[in-house]
Amino acid sequence: MKRIVWFRRDLRVEDNPLLALGGEVFPVFIFDTQILDALPQDDRRVSFIFDRVLKLKKALQTKGLELKIFCGDPLEIFSVLEAEGFDEVAASGDYDAYARERDLRISHILHFRYLHDTYIFKPEEVLKDDGTPYLVFTPFYNKAKAQLTKEHMQEFTFVDQKLYQTSYEGITKLNGEEETVLPLTISSVGFRENMPRTDEVESKLEQLKKHLPVYAKERDYLDKEATSQLSIDLRFGTISVRALLRFLVEQKKSGVDTEPFFRQLVFRDFYAYLLFHFPDLATHNHKYRFNGIEDQEKYAAFCEARTGVPVVDAGVRELLQTGGMHNRVRMICASFFTKDLLLPWQWGEAFFAKYLLDYDAASNILSWQWSAGTGIDPQPYFRIFNPYLQSKKFDKEAGYIKKWVPELASVEPKKLHDESYLLHHTIEGYPKPMVVHKEASQNALAYFKQRL
Repeated sequence: MKRIVWFRRDLRVEDNPLLALGGEVFPVFIFDTQILDALPQDDRRVSFIFDRVLKLKKALQTKGLELKIFCGDPLEIFSVLEAEGFDEVAASGDYDAYARERDLRISHILHFRYLHDTYIFKPEEVLKDDGTPYLVFTPFYNKAKAQLTKEHMQEFTFVDQKLYQTSYEGITKLNGEEETVLPLTISSVGFRENMPRTDEVESKLEQLKKHLPVYAKERDYLDKEATSQLSIDLRFGTISVRALLRFLVEQKKSGVDTEPFFRQLVFRDFYAYLLFHFPDLATHNHKYRFNGIEDQEKYAAFCEARTGVPVVDAGVRELLQTGGMHNRVRMICASFFTKDLLLPWQWGEAFFAKYLLDYDAASNILSWQWSAGTGIDPQPYFRIFNPYLQSKKFDKEAGYIKKWVPELASVEPKKLHDESYLLHHTIEGYPKPMVVHKEASQNALAYFKQRL
C-alpha cells in the first residue's frame, strides 16, 4: 500500500492513527491558500501552526520519516500527486462545511480514508433510539457516557513505515504542474511571524492536575486560572483527545472528581456533532426569526473595546492582544453583543473567528447561537446576562478588568460593577456605558417577541 498521510488537525507524532497504518507513506502538510488568503499577514494562528509543523517535521525525522510541506490549493496539489501512483490519501476527519466539501472533491481524485481522531465519538455514533440525532445536551451526554468504552481511549502506537522517496526540502508551491521550492520560513507562505505565548502540552497537563479538584467551582472565576488552556491543543491536535481521556482516568483513580471536566469535553463533541448533522447552523438560525439589527457604529464600538462596560471591554482587549478570551467572558460578551446591542450573532461569530487562537467552527458557531437564543439547544431567548452582576460575581476585585483596561486601575473595584456609577461619573480616558442594561434588555425582549 502506497499512501499519502495528510496531517491537518493532528500535529503530533504521539497517539496518531495516521502513523499506525504501515506500508509506504508520504507524509504531507498543506498550507491551504483557500483558507490563508482571507487572513491578515500577522495572523497568530498561522504562526502557531507554522511552529507546530516545524516541530512535527523534526519529530517525524526521529522516527525515520519526513514531512513534505506544500502551500496551495489542496485540490490542485492532489491532482498532481495522483499521477505518482498513490493508492489512497489518509487523513483525520474534519467536519466543518468547507472541509467536508474539500475532502469530498479530493475523494474523486484519490481514494480517501477517513480516520477518527479529532473528537471522542464519531458523528453518527451517539444517536437516539430512533436513529435521529439528539438536540439537547443532557440526553446526549447521558447516552455518550453510557457508550464510552476503552476503545474510545485506545492509544495508537507508531509502526514502522517505508518513507516515499522524494525531496522534503523547503516549502513546495505548485503553479500548474510546475514546482517552486521556497525556503522553510513563514514568509514563504505569505505571513509574518507573530508567535503567541503558549505553554507546551506537558506543562498544561501539570497545571490541570493541580486545578482539576477545584475545576467545577473555580473555572468561571476570572482570577483563578482554573481552566485547562488546552483548547488550542485540541483544536490543532498537539494533544489527542484520547490522551486527555486517559489522563482523566488516572486522575479519577487518585480520587479526583473528573466529571465536570469530562462533561466539557463531551460538550465539545456535541457542538461538532450538531454542526455535522445540521450544517446550515453555520450561518442560519435553527429557530426564531431573530436576525439582529445591523448597526456599524455599535459593532465598531464593541470590536474596538469602547462599550463603556468594563468586563466586555476587558474581554475584547484580551482577545485582540492575545488571541484568547476566558470562557465565562466569551459568554458575557456574546450576550451583550446579541441582547444589549441587538447585533446579528453572525457578526460576533465572525469577529471571534478572526482573532481566536483556538477557533473551532463548531464550538464558536454553536456558542454564539446559544447566546443569541437561536440555536438547537433550549437556550431561551429571554435569558440575558447582566454584565455588571457577572463581573461582580466572577471578578469581584476587578483584577481581570484592570489587567486589560489599565485606565481603570485606580477605580475602586465595586464601582466597576456598578452601572449607575459608570453612567454618572466621568473616568478619564474611558467612555461611559453606551447602553443602559435594563433599557437595552427590555428593548431586546420587545424585539424578540415581535418576531416569535
